[in-house]
Amino acid sequence: MTVESSLAFVLAAVAVIVVVRWVADRTGLPAAALLPIVGIAYALLPGPNIQLEPEIVLTLVLPPLLYSAALDSSLLAIRRNLRTVVSLSVVLVLLTAVLIGLGFAWFVAGATLAAGIAVGAAVAPPDPVAALAVGRKVGLPPRIVTLIQGEGLLNDATALTILSVAVAAAKGGNFSATSALGQFVIAAVGGVAVGMTVAYVNRVLSRPLGRDPLMANAISLATPFGAYLLAEQIHVSGVLAVVVAGLIVGHDTPRSASGAGRLQTSAVWRLIDFLLEGLVFLLIGQQLPAVIRGLAAYETSTIVIAVAITVGVVLLLRPLWLVLTQSLPRSLHTRLGVDKAEDEDDDPEMTAPSARDERLTGREVIALSWSGTRGVISLAAIFTLPVVLDNGEPFPDRDLLLFCTFVVVLVTLVGQGLTFAPMVRALGLSANENDQARLRNEARSASVEAALASLDDLEAQEHDDIHSHVIENMRGQLRTRLRRYRGRLVLLRESDSDSVPVSPHYEAALHVRRVAIDAQRDELLRWRDAGRLSDEGLRVLERELDFEERLLPDRPARR
Repeated sequence: MTVESSLAFVLAAVAVIVVVRWVADRTGLPAAALLPIVGIAYALLPGPNIQLEPEIVLTLVLPPLLYSAALDSSLLAIRRNLRTVVSLSVVLVLLTAVLIGLGFAWFVAGATLAAGIAVGAAVAPPDPVAALAVGRKVGLPPRIVTLIQGEGLLNDATALTILSVAVAAAKGGNFSATSALGQFVIAAVGGVAVGMTVAYVNRVLSRPLGRDPLMANAISLATPFGAYLLAEQIHVSGVLAVVVAGLIVGHDTPRSASGAGRLQTSAVWRLIDFLLEGLVFLLIGQQLPAVIRGLAAYETSTIVIAVAITVGVVLLLRPLWLVLTQSLPRSLHTRLGVDKAEDEDDDPEMTAPSARDERLTGREVIALSWSGTRGVISLAAIFTLPVVLDNGEPFPDRDLLLFCTFVVVLVTLVGQGLTFAPMVRALGLSANENDQARLRNEARSASVEAALASLDDLEAQEHDDIHSHVIENMRGQLRTRLRRYRGRLVLLRESDSDSVPVSPHYEAALHVRRVAIDAQRDELLRWRDAGRLSDEGLRVLERELDFEERLLPDRPARR
Protein backbone atom coordinates (compact mmCIF):
# COMPACT_ATOMS: atom_id res chain seq x y z
CA MET A 1 0.00 0.00 0.00
CA THR A 2 1.12 3.56 -0.69
CA VAL A 3 0.97 6.20 2.02
CA GLU A 4 -2.12 7.74 0.42
CA SER A 5 -3.97 4.42 0.16
CA SER A 6 -3.05 3.54 3.75
CA LEU A 7 -4.39 6.88 4.94
CA ALA A 8 -7.58 6.38 2.93
CA PHE A 9 -7.98 2.91 4.45
CA VAL A 10 -7.57 4.30 7.98
CA LEU A 11 -10.07 7.09 7.32
CA ALA A 12 -12.56 4.57 5.93
CA ALA A 13 -12.08 2.39 9.02
CA VAL A 14 -12.73 5.36 11.31
CA ALA A 15 -15.85 6.22 9.31
CA VAL A 16 -17.09 2.63 9.67
CA ILE A 17 -16.41 2.69 13.42
CA VAL A 18 -18.38 5.92 13.82
CA VAL A 19 -21.32 4.62 11.78
CA VAL A 20 -21.41 1.29 13.63
CA ARG A 21 -21.24 3.12 16.97
CA TRP A 22 -24.17 5.30 15.85
CA VAL A 23 -26.14 2.19 14.89
CA ALA A 24 -25.24 0.51 18.19
CA ASP A 25 -26.42 3.51 20.22
CA ARG A 26 -29.78 3.48 18.49
CA THR A 27 -30.38 -0.25 18.41
CA GLY A 28 -28.94 -1.16 21.81
CA LEU A 29 -26.67 -3.75 20.18
CA PRO A 30 -22.99 -3.75 21.25
CA ALA A 31 -20.61 -2.23 18.71
CA ALA A 32 -18.03 -4.88 19.68
CA ALA A 33 -20.34 -7.55 18.25
CA LEU A 34 -21.33 -5.60 15.12
CA LEU A 35 -17.83 -4.58 14.01
CA PRO A 36 -16.52 -8.13 13.40
CA ILE A 37 -19.57 -8.80 11.20
CA VAL A 38 -18.72 -5.69 9.17
CA GLY A 39 -15.09 -6.85 9.02
CA ILE A 40 -16.13 -10.25 7.67
CA ALA A 41 -18.34 -8.61 5.05
CA TYR A 42 -15.41 -6.45 3.93
CA ALA A 43 -13.02 -9.42 3.90
CA LEU A 44 -15.29 -11.25 1.43
CA LEU A 45 -15.15 -8.31 -1.01
CA PRO A 46 -12.35 -7.91 -3.55
CA GLY A 47 -9.64 -5.57 -2.34
CA PRO A 48 -6.82 -5.35 0.19
CA ASN A 49 -7.11 -6.74 3.72
CA ILE A 50 -4.97 -5.87 6.70
CA GLN A 51 -3.23 -8.91 8.14
CA LEU A 52 -3.25 -9.04 11.92
CA GLU A 53 0.35 -8.71 13.12
CA PRO A 54 0.53 -10.24 16.60
CA GLU A 55 3.63 -8.29 17.64
CA ILE A 56 1.93 -5.00 16.80
CA VAL A 57 -1.22 -6.00 18.69
CA LEU A 58 0.67 -7.24 21.76
CA THR A 59 3.09 -4.29 21.84
CA LEU A 60 1.13 -1.29 20.55
CA VAL A 61 -2.56 -2.12 21.01
CA LEU A 62 -2.90 -4.31 24.09
CA PRO A 63 -0.89 -2.16 26.60
CA PRO A 64 -2.95 1.05 26.17
CA LEU A 65 -6.26 -0.86 26.20
CA LEU A 66 -5.33 -2.76 29.37
CA TYR A 67 -3.95 0.37 31.03
CA SER A 68 -7.09 2.38 30.26
CA ALA A 69 -9.27 -0.43 31.62
CA ALA A 70 -7.13 -0.60 34.77
CA LEU A 71 -7.42 3.17 35.29
CA ASP A 72 -11.22 2.83 35.25
CA SER A 73 -11.21 -0.16 37.62
CA SER A 74 -11.27 -0.11 41.40
CA LEU A 75 -8.17 -1.42 43.14
CA LEU A 76 -10.10 -1.75 46.41
CA ALA A 77 -13.00 -3.62 44.81
CA ILE A 78 -10.65 -6.03 43.02
CA ARG A 79 -8.75 -6.58 46.27
CA ARG A 80 -12.00 -7.40 48.07
CA ASN A 81 -12.82 -9.94 45.35
CA LEU A 82 -9.24 -11.08 44.78
CA ARG A 83 -9.83 -14.77 45.42
CA THR A 84 -12.70 -14.84 42.95
CA VAL A 85 -10.73 -12.88 40.37
CA VAL A 86 -7.77 -15.26 40.76
CA SER A 87 -10.14 -18.21 40.47
CA LEU A 88 -11.45 -16.93 37.13
CA SER A 89 -8.28 -15.39 35.70
CA VAL A 90 -5.75 -18.06 36.73
CA VAL A 91 -7.39 -21.36 37.70
CA LEU A 92 -10.18 -21.28 35.11
CA VAL A 93 -7.77 -20.21 32.35
CA LEU A 94 -5.44 -23.09 33.26
CA LEU A 95 -8.30 -25.61 33.35
CA THR A 96 -9.62 -24.41 30.00
CA ALA A 97 -6.21 -24.78 28.35
CA VAL A 98 -5.58 -28.23 29.82
CA LEU A 99 -9.04 -29.65 28.99
CA ILE A 100 -8.89 -28.42 25.40
CA GLY A 101 -5.38 -29.86 25.16
CA LEU A 102 -6.55 -33.25 26.39
CA GLY A 103 -9.53 -33.15 24.05
CA PHE A 104 -7.26 -32.52 21.07
CA ALA A 105 -4.81 -35.25 22.12
CA TRP A 106 -7.61 -37.81 22.58
CA PHE A 107 -10.08 -37.03 19.81
CA VAL A 108 -8.43 -34.96 17.04
CA ALA A 109 -6.49 -37.12 14.59
CA GLY A 110 -2.78 -36.31 14.60
CA ALA A 111 -3.02 -33.51 17.18
CA THR A 112 -0.58 -33.28 20.06
CA LEU A 113 -1.21 -32.29 23.66
CA ALA A 114 1.07 -29.27 23.31
CA ALA A 115 -0.81 -27.99 20.25
CA GLY A 116 -4.14 -28.45 22.04
CA ILE A 117 -2.93 -26.58 25.12
CA ALA A 118 -1.66 -23.81 22.85
CA VAL A 119 -5.09 -23.22 21.31
CA GLY A 120 -6.68 -23.69 24.74
CA ALA A 121 -4.46 -20.97 26.19
CA ALA A 122 -5.34 -18.65 23.31
CA VAL A 123 -9.12 -19.00 23.71
CA ALA A 124 -9.13 -19.19 27.52
CA PRO A 125 -8.98 -15.45 28.44
CA PRO A 126 -12.26 -13.52 27.96
CA ASP A 127 -12.11 -10.03 26.51
CA PRO A 128 -14.66 -8.12 28.61
CA VAL A 129 -15.10 -5.12 26.29
CA ALA A 130 -18.42 -6.26 24.79
CA ALA A 131 -19.79 -7.61 28.08
CA LEU A 132 -18.86 -4.46 30.01
CA ALA A 133 -20.30 -2.16 27.34
CA VAL A 134 -23.60 -4.02 27.50
CA GLY A 135 -23.46 -4.48 31.28
CA ARG A 136 -23.05 -0.78 31.99
CA LYS A 137 -25.85 0.09 29.58
CA VAL A 138 -28.34 -2.33 31.17
CA GLY A 139 -27.16 -1.53 34.71
CA LEU A 140 -25.39 -4.67 35.93
CA PRO A 141 -24.71 -4.68 39.68
CA PRO A 142 -21.32 -3.11 40.52
CA ARG A 143 -19.95 -6.36 41.97
CA ILE A 144 -20.53 -8.25 38.70
CA VAL A 145 -18.87 -5.42 36.78
CA THR A 146 -15.89 -5.58 39.14
CA LEU A 147 -15.53 -9.34 38.64
CA ILE A 148 -15.69 -9.01 34.85
CA GLN A 149 -13.16 -6.17 34.94
CA GLY A 150 -10.77 -7.93 37.29
CA GLU A 151 -10.89 -11.16 35.34
CA GLY A 152 -10.30 -9.37 32.04
CA LEU A 153 -7.32 -7.49 33.42
CA LEU A 154 -5.43 -10.46 34.84
CA ASN A 155 -6.28 -13.45 32.64
CA ASP A 156 -4.19 -12.37 29.65
CA ALA A 157 -0.95 -12.76 31.59
CA THR A 158 -1.92 -16.32 32.60
CA ALA A 159 -2.91 -17.28 29.06
CA LEU A 160 0.21 -15.88 27.39
CA THR A 161 2.48 -17.64 29.89
CA ILE A 162 0.71 -20.99 29.31
CA LEU A 163 0.93 -20.41 25.56
CA SER A 164 4.68 -19.83 25.69
CA VAL A 165 5.17 -23.04 27.71
CA ALA A 166 3.01 -25.02 25.24
CA VAL A 167 4.93 -23.65 22.25
CA ALA A 168 8.24 -24.58 23.91
CA ALA A 169 6.93 -28.11 24.47
CA ALA A 170 5.72 -28.35 20.87
CA LYS A 171 9.17 -27.35 19.65
CA GLY A 172 10.57 -30.40 21.42
CA GLY A 173 12.18 -28.64 24.36
CA ASN A 174 12.61 -30.30 27.71
CA PHE A 175 9.24 -29.76 29.35
CA SER A 176 8.54 -30.28 33.03
CA ALA A 177 5.63 -29.21 35.18
CA THR A 178 8.01 -27.88 37.83
CA SER A 179 9.84 -25.73 35.28
CA ALA A 180 6.56 -24.43 33.84
CA LEU A 181 5.26 -23.53 37.31
CA GLY A 182 8.52 -21.79 38.15
CA GLN A 183 8.37 -19.84 34.90
CA PHE A 184 4.81 -18.74 35.64
CA VAL A 185 5.65 -17.62 39.19
CA ILE A 186 8.71 -15.68 38.04
CA ALA A 187 6.74 -14.01 35.24
CA ALA A 188 3.88 -13.08 37.57
CA VAL A 189 5.99 -11.83 40.49
CA GLY A 190 8.31 -9.97 38.15
CA GLY A 191 5.39 -8.38 36.31
CA VAL A 192 3.86 -7.18 39.58
CA ALA A 193 7.22 -5.78 40.70
CA VAL A 194 7.74 -3.93 37.42
CA GLY A 195 4.19 -2.54 37.53
CA MET A 196 4.69 -1.24 41.06
CA THR A 197 8.03 0.31 40.08
CA VAL A 198 6.55 2.06 37.06
CA ALA A 199 3.61 3.30 39.15
CA TYR A 200 6.07 4.72 41.69
CA VAL A 201 8.03 6.49 38.93
CA ASN A 202 4.75 7.83 37.55
CA ARG A 203 3.86 9.21 40.98
CA VAL A 204 7.28 10.86 41.36
CA LEU A 205 7.04 12.48 37.93
CA SER A 206 3.44 13.57 38.45
CA ARG A 207 4.25 15.70 41.47
CA PRO A 208 6.31 18.35 39.66
CA LEU A 209 4.95 17.82 36.14
CA GLY A 210 1.38 16.55 36.54
CA ARG A 211 -0.14 19.94 37.29
CA ASP A 212 0.26 20.80 33.60
CA PRO A 213 -2.49 18.87 31.76
CA LEU A 214 -0.34 18.40 28.63
CA MET A 215 2.55 16.95 30.63
CA ALA A 216 0.13 14.78 32.61
CA ASN A 217 -1.22 13.40 29.34
CA ALA A 218 2.25 12.72 28.01
CA ILE A 219 3.21 10.82 31.18
CA SER A 220 -0.06 8.89 31.13
CA LEU A 221 0.32 7.85 27.49
CA ALA A 222 3.93 6.73 28.01
CA THR A 223 3.25 4.71 31.17
CA PRO A 224 1.71 1.52 29.67
CA PHE A 225 4.38 1.24 26.98
CA GLY A 226 7.16 1.85 29.50
CA ALA A 227 5.77 -0.81 31.84
CA TYR A 228 5.34 -3.35 29.02
CA LEU A 229 8.74 -2.81 27.45
CA LEU A 230 10.61 -2.86 30.77
CA ALA A 231 8.92 -6.11 31.79
CA GLU A 232 9.53 -7.78 28.45
CA GLN A 233 13.19 -6.76 28.52
CA ILE A 234 13.73 -8.69 31.75
CA HIS A 235 11.51 -11.58 30.55
CA VAL A 236 8.58 -11.19 32.95
CA SER A 237 4.90 -10.55 32.25
CA GLY A 238 4.52 -7.24 30.44
CA VAL A 239 0.74 -7.57 30.49
CA LEU A 240 0.66 -7.94 34.27
CA ALA A 241 3.08 -5.02 34.65
CA VAL A 242 0.75 -2.77 32.65
CA VAL A 243 -2.31 -3.85 34.65
CA VAL A 244 -0.65 -3.38 38.05
CA ALA A 245 0.71 0.02 37.05
CA GLY A 246 -2.73 1.10 35.82
CA LEU A 247 -4.52 -0.05 38.98
CA ILE A 248 -2.07 1.77 41.27
CA VAL A 249 -1.96 4.94 39.17
CA GLY A 250 -5.75 4.99 38.91
CA HIS A 251 -6.00 4.59 42.68
CA ASP A 252 -3.51 7.44 43.30
CA THR A 253 -4.76 9.84 40.60
CA PRO A 254 -7.29 11.65 42.86
CA ARG A 255 -4.38 12.67 45.08
CA SER A 256 -1.63 13.32 42.54
CA ALA A 257 -3.35 14.86 39.51
CA SER A 258 -4.92 18.26 39.08
CA GLY A 259 -8.57 18.62 38.16
CA ALA A 260 -7.76 19.94 34.68
CA GLY A 261 -5.26 17.13 34.15
CA ARG A 262 -7.79 14.46 35.16
CA LEU A 263 -10.46 15.86 32.83
CA GLN A 264 -8.12 16.03 29.86
CA THR A 265 -6.48 12.66 30.51
CA SER A 266 -9.87 10.99 30.85
CA ALA A 267 -11.01 12.46 27.54
CA VAL A 268 -7.82 11.34 25.77
CA TRP A 269 -8.14 7.75 27.04
CA ARG A 270 -11.82 7.60 26.05
CA LEU A 271 -10.85 8.58 22.50
CA ILE A 272 -8.02 6.01 22.42
CA ASP A 273 -10.38 3.28 23.66
CA PHE A 274 -12.99 4.21 21.08
CA LEU A 275 -10.58 4.08 18.13
CA LEU A 276 -8.39 1.15 19.18
CA GLU A 277 -11.29 -1.08 20.22
CA GLY A 278 -13.09 -0.30 16.99
CA LEU A 279 -10.02 -1.05 14.87
CA VAL A 280 -9.22 -4.35 16.58
CA PHE A 281 -12.80 -5.60 16.28
CA LEU A 282 -12.77 -4.72 12.59
CA LEU A 283 -9.45 -6.56 12.29
CA ILE A 284 -10.99 -9.68 13.81
CA GLY A 285 -13.48 -9.97 10.96
CA GLN A 286 -10.85 -9.30 8.30
CA GLN A 287 -8.78 -12.32 9.36
CA LEU A 288 -11.30 -14.75 7.87
CA PRO A 289 -9.47 -15.30 4.54
CA ALA A 290 -6.14 -15.95 6.29
CA VAL A 291 -7.79 -18.33 8.74
CA ILE A 292 -9.63 -20.52 6.23
CA ARG A 293 -6.82 -20.55 3.66
CA GLY A 294 -5.05 -23.55 5.16
CA LEU A 295 -8.04 -25.75 5.98
CA ALA A 296 -7.98 -27.67 2.69
CA ALA A 297 -5.44 -30.11 4.14
CA TYR A 298 -7.84 -31.30 6.86
CA GLU A 299 -10.81 -33.62 6.66
CA THR A 300 -14.17 -32.13 7.48
CA SER A 301 -14.65 -34.51 10.40
CA THR A 302 -11.34 -33.41 11.93
CA ILE A 303 -12.32 -29.75 11.65
CA VAL A 304 -15.75 -30.36 13.17
CA ILE A 305 -14.35 -32.35 16.11
CA ALA A 306 -11.65 -29.76 16.81
CA VAL A 307 -14.11 -26.87 16.70
CA ALA A 308 -16.65 -28.75 18.82
CA ILE A 309 -14.05 -29.47 21.51
CA THR A 310 -12.79 -25.87 21.60
CA VAL A 311 -16.19 -24.17 21.58
CA GLY A 312 -17.74 -26.76 23.89
CA VAL A 313 -15.08 -26.40 26.59
CA VAL A 314 -15.18 -22.60 26.38
CA LEU A 315 -18.97 -22.40 26.69
CA LEU A 316 -19.57 -25.21 29.21
CA LEU A 317 -16.59 -25.07 31.56
CA ARG A 318 -17.19 -21.50 32.70
CA PRO A 319 -20.71 -22.03 34.14
CA LEU A 320 -19.67 -25.40 35.60
CA TRP A 321 -16.69 -23.78 37.31
CA LEU A 322 -18.83 -20.98 38.74
CA VAL A 323 -21.41 -23.43 40.04
CA LEU A 324 -18.66 -25.60 41.54
CA THR A 325 -17.02 -22.73 43.36
CA GLN A 326 -20.42 -21.85 44.85
CA SER A 327 -21.06 -25.41 45.97
CA LEU A 328 -17.79 -26.16 47.76
CA PRO A 329 -17.76 -26.15 51.58
CA ARG A 330 -17.33 -22.76 53.19
CA SER A 331 -13.79 -23.54 54.31
CA LEU A 332 -12.66 -24.63 50.84
CA HIS A 333 -14.46 -22.82 48.09
CA THR A 334 -13.35 -19.61 46.47
CA ARG A 335 -16.32 -17.45 47.20
CA LEU A 336 -17.67 -15.00 44.71
CA GLY A 337 -17.40 -12.12 47.12
CA VAL A 338 -15.27 -10.92 50.01
CA ASP A 339 -13.72 -12.84 52.80
CA LYS A 340 -15.64 -12.47 56.03
CA ALA A 341 -12.49 -12.07 58.06
CA GLU A 342 -11.47 -9.21 55.81
CA ASP A 343 -14.95 -7.76 55.92
CA GLU A 344 -15.05 -7.71 59.72
CA ASP A 345 -12.05 -5.41 59.69
CA ASP A 346 -13.88 -2.87 57.56
CA ASP A 347 -16.10 -0.17 58.92
CA PRO A 348 -19.64 -1.20 57.97
CA GLU A 349 -20.63 2.42 57.60
CA MET A 350 -17.85 2.94 55.03
CA THR A 351 -18.44 -0.27 53.08
CA ALA A 352 -20.95 -0.49 50.27
CA PRO A 353 -23.58 -3.19 50.66
CA SER A 354 -22.37 -4.96 47.53
CA ALA A 355 -18.92 -5.27 49.05
CA ARG A 356 -20.27 -7.11 52.09
CA ASP A 357 -22.19 -9.77 50.13
CA GLU A 358 -20.42 -13.10 50.15
CA ARG A 359 -21.94 -15.12 47.32
CA LEU A 360 -23.58 -14.52 44.02
CA THR A 361 -27.17 -15.44 43.39
CA GLY A 362 -28.13 -17.95 40.72
CA ARG A 363 -29.12 -15.14 38.36
CA GLU A 364 -25.75 -13.45 38.85
CA VAL A 365 -23.93 -16.73 38.14
CA ILE A 366 -25.86 -17.09 34.86
CA ALA A 367 -24.99 -13.53 33.83
CA LEU A 368 -21.33 -13.98 34.74
CA SER A 369 -21.27 -17.28 32.83
CA TRP A 370 -22.49 -15.57 29.66
CA SER A 371 -20.06 -12.64 29.93
CA GLY A 372 -17.03 -14.61 28.71
CA THR A 373 -16.70 -13.06 25.26
CA ARG A 374 -13.35 -13.58 23.53
CA GLY A 375 -11.59 -10.91 21.49
CA VAL A 376 -8.45 -9.76 19.76
CA ILE A 377 -6.04 -11.08 22.40
CA SER A 378 -7.08 -14.62 21.48
CA LEU A 379 -6.37 -14.08 17.79
CA ALA A 380 -3.14 -12.19 18.47
CA ALA A 381 -1.97 -14.99 20.77
CA ILE A 382 -2.69 -17.80 18.32
CA PHE A 383 -1.07 -15.88 15.44
CA THR A 384 2.18 -15.83 17.45
CA LEU A 385 2.53 -19.59 16.88
CA PRO A 386 5.64 -20.17 14.77
CA VAL A 387 5.12 -21.36 11.22
CA VAL A 388 7.92 -23.89 11.51
CA LEU A 389 9.66 -25.63 14.41
CA ASP A 390 13.36 -25.44 15.17
CA ASN A 391 13.94 -28.58 13.11
CA GLY A 392 12.32 -27.04 10.04
CA GLU A 393 9.06 -28.99 10.24
CA PRO A 394 5.71 -27.15 10.17
CA PHE A 395 4.13 -26.32 13.52
CA PRO A 396 1.60 -29.12 14.16
CA ASP A 397 -1.93 -28.24 12.99
CA ARG A 398 -1.28 -24.48 13.01
CA ASP A 399 -3.99 -23.69 10.43
CA LEU A 400 -6.52 -25.81 12.34
CA LEU A 401 -5.66 -24.03 15.58
CA LEU A 402 -6.13 -20.63 13.90
CA PHE A 403 -9.57 -21.66 12.62
CA CYS A 404 -10.70 -23.03 16.01
CA THR A 405 -9.66 -19.78 17.69
CA PHE A 406 -11.46 -17.67 15.09
CA VAL A 407 -14.67 -19.66 15.53
CA VAL A 408 -14.55 -19.30 19.32
CA VAL A 409 -14.01 -15.54 19.02
CA LEU A 410 -16.85 -15.22 16.52
CA VAL A 411 -19.29 -17.39 18.48
CA THR A 412 -18.67 -15.66 21.79
CA LEU A 413 -18.22 -12.12 20.56
CA VAL A 414 -21.19 -12.10 18.21
CA GLY A 415 -23.37 -14.79 19.78
CA GLN A 416 -22.90 -13.92 23.45
CA GLY A 417 -22.38 -10.23 22.73
CA LEU A 418 -25.71 -9.84 20.96
CA THR A 419 -27.66 -11.93 23.48
CA PHE A 420 -26.07 -10.69 26.71
CA ALA A 421 -28.32 -7.66 27.11
CA PRO A 422 -31.60 -9.58 26.51
CA MET A 423 -30.42 -12.25 28.96
CA VAL A 424 -29.64 -9.71 31.67
CA ARG A 425 -33.03 -8.07 31.17
CA ALA A 426 -34.79 -11.45 31.23
CA LEU A 427 -33.03 -12.29 34.49
CA GLY A 428 -34.21 -9.00 35.97
CA LEU A 429 -30.64 -8.32 37.04
CA SER A 430 -29.81 -4.67 37.58
CA ALA A 431 -28.02 -2.43 40.01
CA ASN A 432 -29.98 -0.67 42.72
CA GLU A 433 -29.67 2.84 41.34
CA ASN A 434 -31.36 4.31 44.39
CA ASP A 435 -28.71 2.90 46.75
CA GLN A 436 -25.90 4.11 44.53
CA ALA A 437 -27.38 7.61 44.25
CA ARG A 438 -27.94 7.71 48.01
CA LEU A 439 -24.33 6.72 48.68
CA ARG A 440 -23.05 9.41 46.32
CA ASN A 441 -25.20 12.06 47.97
CA GLU A 442 -24.02 10.96 51.41
CA ALA A 443 -20.43 11.32 50.20
CA ARG A 444 -21.20 14.75 48.74
CA SER A 445 -22.74 15.86 52.02
CA ALA A 446 -19.73 14.59 53.97
CA SER A 447 -17.34 16.45 51.67
CA VAL A 448 -19.28 19.71 52.05
CA GLU A 449 -19.34 19.29 55.84
CA ALA A 450 -15.56 18.82 55.76
CA ALA A 451 -15.24 22.02 53.73
CA LEU A 452 -17.39 23.91 56.26
CA ALA A 453 -15.20 22.63 59.10
CA SER A 454 -12.09 23.83 57.23
CA LEU A 455 -13.66 27.29 56.94
CA ASP A 456 -14.23 27.31 60.70
CA ASP A 457 -10.55 26.49 61.21
CA LEU A 458 -9.56 29.18 58.74
CA GLU A 459 -11.78 31.73 60.47
CA ALA A 460 -10.12 30.97 63.80
CA GLN A 461 -6.77 32.08 62.36
CA GLU A 462 -5.65 35.67 62.09
CA HIS A 463 -7.18 37.43 59.08
CA ASP A 464 -8.55 40.77 57.95
CA ASP A 465 -12.09 41.87 57.12
CA ILE A 466 -11.68 40.92 53.46
CA HIS A 467 -10.94 37.33 54.43
CA SER A 468 -13.96 37.31 56.77
CA HIS A 469 -16.23 38.49 53.95
CA VAL A 470 -14.88 35.87 51.53
CA ILE A 471 -15.18 33.11 54.13
CA GLU A 472 -18.76 34.05 54.88
CA ASN A 473 -19.68 34.08 51.19
CA MET A 474 -18.12 30.65 50.71
CA ARG A 475 -19.89 29.33 53.80
CA GLY A 476 -23.23 30.50 52.39
CA GLN A 477 -22.61 28.75 49.09
CA LEU A 478 -21.60 25.52 50.82
CA ARG A 479 -24.62 25.58 53.12
CA THR A 480 -26.92 26.03 50.11
CA ARG A 481 -25.27 23.07 48.45
CA LEU A 482 -25.53 21.00 51.63
CA ARG A 483 -29.25 21.73 51.93
CA ARG A 484 -29.71 20.58 48.33
CA TYR A 485 -27.82 17.33 48.97
CA ARG A 486 -29.75 16.63 52.18
CA GLY A 487 -33.05 17.28 50.46
CA ARG A 488 -32.05 14.86 47.75
CA LEU A 489 -31.12 12.30 50.42
CA VAL A 490 -34.53 12.57 52.03
CA LEU A 491 -36.18 11.92 48.66
CA LEU A 492 -33.94 8.90 48.01
CA ARG A 493 -34.46 7.40 51.47
CA GLU A 494 -38.24 7.75 51.26
CA SER A 495 -38.40 6.06 47.85
CA ASP A 496 -39.32 2.36 47.74
CA SER A 497 -38.15 1.95 44.14
CA ASP A 498 -34.74 0.66 43.04
CA SER A 499 -34.59 3.42 40.42
CA VAL A 500 -33.68 7.02 41.21
CA PRO A 501 -36.80 9.07 41.92
CA VAL A 502 -37.36 12.11 39.73
CA SER A 503 -37.71 15.42 41.52
CA PRO A 504 -39.65 17.97 39.43
CA HIS A 505 -37.82 20.80 41.19
CA TYR A 506 -34.43 19.21 40.46
CA GLU A 507 -35.29 18.55 36.81
CA ALA A 508 -36.56 22.10 36.40
CA ALA A 509 -33.35 23.48 37.92
CA LEU A 510 -31.27 21.44 35.47
CA HIS A 511 -33.34 22.73 32.56
CA VAL A 512 -32.96 26.33 33.70
CA ARG A 513 -29.19 26.00 34.09
CA ARG A 514 -28.84 24.50 30.61
CA VAL A 515 -30.93 27.29 29.09
CA ALA A 516 -28.78 29.89 30.87
CA ILE A 517 -25.54 28.27 29.69
CA ASP A 518 -26.81 28.07 26.09
CA ALA A 519 -27.84 31.73 26.21
CA GLN A 520 -24.39 32.77 27.47
CA ARG A 521 -22.67 30.72 24.76
CA ASP A 522 -24.87 32.25 22.02
CA GLU A 523 -24.14 35.78 23.26
CA LEU A 524 -20.39 35.12 23.29
CA LEU A 525 -20.60 33.90 19.71
CA ARG A 526 -22.44 37.08 18.71
CA TRP A 527 -19.67 39.13 20.29
CA ARG A 528 -17.03 37.14 18.40
CA ASP A 529 -18.87 37.38 15.08
CA ALA A 530 -19.31 41.14 15.57
CA GLY A 531 -15.57 41.57 16.15
CA ARG A 532 -15.98 42.67 19.77
CA LEU A 533 -14.32 39.52 21.20
CA SER A 534 -11.24 37.75 19.87
CA ASP A 535 -11.23 34.01 19.17
CA GLU A 536 -8.72 33.53 21.96
CA GLY A 537 -11.01 35.31 24.40
CA LEU A 538 -13.96 33.26 23.16
CA ARG A 539 -12.09 30.00 23.80
CA VAL A 540 -11.24 31.07 27.36
CA LEU A 541 -14.83 32.03 28.19
CA GLU A 542 -16.29 29.03 26.36
CA ARG A 543 -14.04 26.71 28.36
CA GLU A 544 -15.51 28.17 31.56
CA LEU A 545 -19.02 27.40 30.32
CA ASP A 546 -17.93 23.91 29.22
CA PHE A 547 -16.69 23.12 32.72
CA GLU A 548 -19.94 24.42 34.22
CA GLU A 549 -21.98 22.32 31.78
CA ARG A 550 -19.88 19.25 32.54
CA LEU A 551 -21.05 19.41 36.17
CA LEU A 552 -24.64 18.77 35.07
CA PRO A 553 -25.95 15.18 34.84
CA ASP A 554 -25.73 13.57 31.42
CA ARG A 555 -29.40 13.69 30.48
CA PRO A 556 -31.14 14.74 27.29
CA ALA A 557 -32.15 18.36 27.20
CA ARG A 558 -35.83 19.23 27.44
CA ARG A 559 -37.43 20.49 24.27
